[in-house]
Amino acid sequence: MKCVIIDDEPLAVDVLETYVNKIGGMEIVAKCNNPLEAITILNKHQVDLVFLDIEMPNLTGLDLVKTVENIPQFIFTTAYPQHALEGFELNATDYLVKPIPFKRFLKAVSRAKEKFQLEQSIAIQSNTSPIETNNDFIFVKSEYENIKVNLNDIEYIKGLKDYIKIHLKDQTKPLLTLSSFKAILEKLPSNFIRTHRSYIININCIRALQKTNVVINDVRIPIGETYKEVVLKRLGV
Repeated sequence: MKCVIIDDEPLAVDVLETYVNKIGGMEIVAKCNNPLEAITILNKHQVDLVFLDIEMPNLTGLDLVKTVENIPQFIFTTAYPQHALEGFELNATDYLVKPIPFKRFLKAVSRAKEKFQLEQSIAIQSNTSPIETNNDFIFVKSEYENIKVNLNDIEYIKGLKDYIKIHLKDQTKPLLTLSSFKAILEKLPSNFIRTHRSYIININCIRALQKTNVVINDVRIPIGETYKEVVLKRLGV
C-alpha cells in the first residue's frame, strides 16, 4: 500500500514514519507538513492510504478530505478526540488519538489493509467476470419514476455514498439514483468496467488513456491502484 503522512508537527510525522516502517507491505510516497502541499501530492500520485492530522494551519484535515475530490482511504491521527464523530461521518477508516500506541496503530492499519484487499477482490470480480445482457437499455429509478436509459448513452458512473451519478452523453446534468455499485454493475454489459472504487466507465467513450486516468469527454477519471492491472489488461494496453 502506498501511503502519505500529513501532519504539521515534524515529531508526529517521525513517529508515524517509524510505525509504518515496522509494518510490511507499505510504502511512504510523501510526508507533508503543509496540507495545501498535500493536496497537490494527492492529485499527482496514486495513493492508497493517508494518515491525516486534523488541527493544521491554513486547512484542517476535515476540510482537506472535503476538498480532495477522489480522496483515498484515510486514517485521522489527532490530539483532539472531539472530532471523532465528524471524522467517521466522512468515512474515515479509523480515528487515532495522540499519543498513538503502536498496537492501536497496527490495528488501524490492519483494518485499512483488509479494506484495500477487499477492493482489489471486487475490482477483479467486476472487471473480469462481466454480466452480459441482451438489452440495449436499463431502467433507473430517479426520484418518483423509473427512467429508461440507453446503455450507449452512459459515459461513466460516479459513486457517492448511498447514491450514484450516471453521466450521459449530451446531458450536462447527471442522473442521480439511490443504488450501489454492485447493483448497477449487474445490469451493465462487458464494455463497462470499474476503474476506481468511485467510478465505472464505458470503455467505448474513452478519448484518451493517461498514466493514472482515463479521459472521457474532457473529464479525467482516476484509475485506482487496486484496479490498474485489470483495467489495462481489459483495454489491451
